[in-house]
Amino acid sequence: MPKAPLTRTVTVATLLLAVAALVWVLPRTAAPGHAATCAGRRIASWTPDSRHTAEFARYGNDNTRVDDWTGGDGTHSVRLPDGRTLWLFSDTFLDRIQEPPNPQGEHRRWRTADTGGTPFLRHNSAVVMSRSGRLERTLTGGTAAAPGPFFPDPPGGGWRWPVRASVEPRGPGSDRKVVRVLLWNRVPGTGPWIFGMPHSTEVATLSLPGLRLEGITQAVGPTSADPGRRVLYGAAAVRDGGWTYVFGSDDPPSAPASSAYLARVPAGRLGDRGSWRFWGGAQWQRRAGRARPVLRDGGPRGVGTAFTVVRDGPAWVLITMDTGGGGMAGMRALTSYWSCSPRGPWHGPHGRLTPPRPPAADPQRLAVYNPQAHPEFTADGALLLSYDINWLGPPGVPADSRLNGDVDLYRPRFLRVRLGPVGP
Repeated sequence: MPKAPLTRTVTVATLLLAVAALVWVLPRTAAPGHAATCAGRRIASWTPDSRHTAEFARYGNDNTRVDDWTGGDGTHSVRLPDGRTLWLFSDTFLDRIQEPPNPQGEHRRWRTADTGGTPFLRHNSAVVMSRSGRLERTLTGGTAAAPGPFFPDPPGGGWRWPVRASVEPRGPGSDRKVVRVLLWNRVPGTGPWIFGMPHSTEVATLSLPGLRLEGITQAVGPTSADPGRRVLYGAAAVRDGGWTYVFGSDDPPSAPASSAYLARVPAGRLGDRGSWRFWGGAQWQRRAGRARPVLRDGGPRGVGTAFTVVRDGPAWVLITMDTGGGGMAGMRALTSYWSCSPRGPWHGPHGRLTPPRPPAADPQRLAVYNPQAHPEFTADGALLLSYDINWLGPPGVPADSRLNGDVDLYRPRFLRVRLGPVGP
């Protein structure tokens, strides 16, 4: 979890988020969950995935409309029953893309606001991809002239960031499907919480096939009176047998990393608040406040608030920012942990993956964060992994001119990752 002061545009939780991650299962001979044959796994190799990176650049640069997505972070996805893919984003840029040179005289595409205001949509949006893999339209709230977040801000202030999503039955035994989206609810704060205090975990329901927002309910209320100890769930969610295991994280303002927590819900019941149970260190608890970390921060260990968990045969693999790197160095690389159970013990960190960043005038200020697996795009045993890019200026230096002056600095990029055994 990066601990760096950010600007109005680059919110702390956005860099950390985001919001969240997905299941990926590789075909292996061992039965899933069979600890007797479980062995350590890590990222063995990776290559850039130019196809998805280029598709988001194409869509973002298309000026056919100026009320749709031109950049964002908190990248999550879910495959819909008809073959489309719904991509979920946190803070989002809209408006018009201009050809080079930018106002700084650099050969980079840049962004302007046709409405005369800032070309920035706080909090969230969604983008629909066709079955053929072409991004087609942006879902927001409000109107074309005054767009707002797709998941509206909660009454009384604050905002919602979407994280993990899944397709579930509308109700127990129903043949009708809906999309359930886990949301992080953050409320206004001051001091270390100037960019928002963690509050609660919510579940939104979207209709199918129309993707109309039907409602938002609370799944997990505030887990502690201390905002730094509150856990927001949905950083990752993994279906295993008859359960969905939902990973969460806390957000301590003074620590370089977060701790990971675990809940479980009967498969297809994310929207049923009474079905949630929380791992308390020895058994499952009804009360979220009794949860204990499954991976505790400390020393080189810990996670960013946004991480991903995947399955590789019987092994569970967690991929996160390398929070032990320290300072900006910890915001340029990814690392991983492994376990034979979602409850742990988790082993690691193992390895350090430094993904490519776009060219920039001041590359030392570019952050890599929010690794997310997209299992619906797995091909030939290679996992599609996205990561977000952002510019972190010195304290008090606004990021608006940087992010609007170079649109590549606030868009997801993609890798193809293969897992292999942990070495001696």
